[in-house]
Amino acid sequence: MKARVHVMLKEGVLDPQGEAVRHALGALGFEGVGGVRQGKVIELDLADGTTEEQVTQMCEQLLANTVIEKYEIELN
Repeated sequence: MKARVHVMLKEGVLDPQGEAVRHALGALGFEGVGGVRQGKVIELDLADGTTEEQVTQMCEQLLANTVIEKYEIELN
């Protein structure tokens, strides 16, 4: 089984990397980009029988800083 975890900064948390991308896009002539939020995707190859609850525990303990980040789990 595979899991994909999408981790993003929570709304209201300053995203300097996203702001740098937004600025760079404007400098390259791409108009109309009002904001950019940058995150990360973590792909996990899991043993059969691994539950979504276990993946949630992985996120809560290691993969996401839940004080400033939110995450979504996608199981395949």
